[in-house]
Amino acid sequence: MKYSKLFPKTLRQAPVGAESINHQLLVRAGFIHQEMAGVYTYLPLGWKVLNKISNIVREEMDKIGGQEILMPVLHPGENWKKTGRFSSFDTLYKLKGAKDKDLVLGPTHEEIIYPLLAENINSYKDLPLYLYQIQTKFRDEPRAKAGLLRTREFMMKDLYAFHESDEERNEYYKIVREAYLKIFKKLGLSVLVTKASGGTFSDLSEEFQVITPSGEDTVLVCNRCSVAINKEIAEDKKCPQCNGNLKEERSIEVGNIFPLKRSYAEVFNLYFTDKGGEKKIVSAGCFGLGISRTMGAIAEVFHDDKGIIWPETVAPFQVHLVGLDLEEESVKGEAERIYKLLQAERVEVLFDDRVEVSAGAKFADADLIGISYRVVISKKTGDQLEVKKRVEKETKFVTFEQFLEIVKNPR
Repeated sequence: MKYSKLFPKTLRQAPVGAESINHQLLVRAGFIHQEMAGVYTYLPLGWKVLNKISNIVREEMDKIGGQEILMPVLHPGENWKKTGRFSSFDTLYKLKGAKDKDLVLGPTHEEIIYPLLAENINSYKDLPLYLYQIQTKFRDEPRAKAGLLRTREFMMKDLYAFHESDEERNEYYKIVREAYLKIFKKLGLSVLVTKASGGTFSDLSEEFQVITPSGEDTVLVCNRCSVAINKEIAEDKKCPQCNGNLKEERSIEVGNIFPLKRSYAEVFNLYFTDKGGEKKIVSAGCFGLGISRTMGAIAEVFHDDKGIIWPETVAPFQVHLVGLDLEEESVKGEAERIYKLLQAERVEVLFDDRVEVSAGAKFADADLIGISYRVVISKKTGDQLEVKKRVEKETKFVTFEQFLEIVKNPR
């Protein structure tokens, strides 16, 4: 991609009202555009990051037997009335359709997936079943703020797992828990698995929290055994596991896993016949992961005073190629050659091909956008490349072949 064609360009100043770091940097760097409080357009750079996060999640969900589906955003209000959540779910968006029919913009999908399975699950032979989606959700958040951390429209992965028994469900719970840890490790995020109250969903759940001073959650972390507990359910300042002292930390919740209530299966008649011919209720678990919130969390954690520092696994491009002195044909030709060679090697590259833009402005844009490797071609580089990692201060000169080895085999 050539920067001269990239939409949009960077901004020097953060937008008015942008208080959180992720909001400021993601808007300034051209990843998102705010349409109103809690609602954003994901611009080309932002969409690339979201897709990379999503693909890492898909890879791990597929490994544990997940089958991807896509359920609707628009739900029949009747399903929500059956569960009682049409009136009790306090952030529900409600609409009126043709013939005054009640409709809902989905904040979660139990009211869709349970009726779907009730039509298709009959026997123990149909279980277990693991279905997941990456879908846009809507919640009428009264205090939409903090950029992508608290929004009214957001992207989320939810995995629904259905089993013959609670015991089987609990075993799969452990498998998904490990898959989540692998996902966040690939994303470059250090997470605390935190015991938490389930709120709307269940009496007990676990959250995946990222510790950062700008987080909106508060967790209590044991200084002895590192057990983490959401502050909402902590009875005192002592660890329930080892009696160590608990320290308050600010954090961002990026995932939540929990068993689903039996009432959903009862309402939608989700039963199966076991091996002995007895009718039994299906046991289920739900495993959520905030795709767009994770993007915001990464920006909150990985940045400096110059801009974002994306982990290599989710950066919108692998290489930010910066051409200087492009008014000279020989330099311009060399920069174009390297650009095409990188593309031929299937290296994702953003090429700053702008002429009559200062080196300082180009370097500032590269730092703000935060791609892992900056490669400079200028009059002084000759037949080498001037390479700098976004996380490092020093530059070095290497051949194209040496750089290709670096970028294709990151440490």
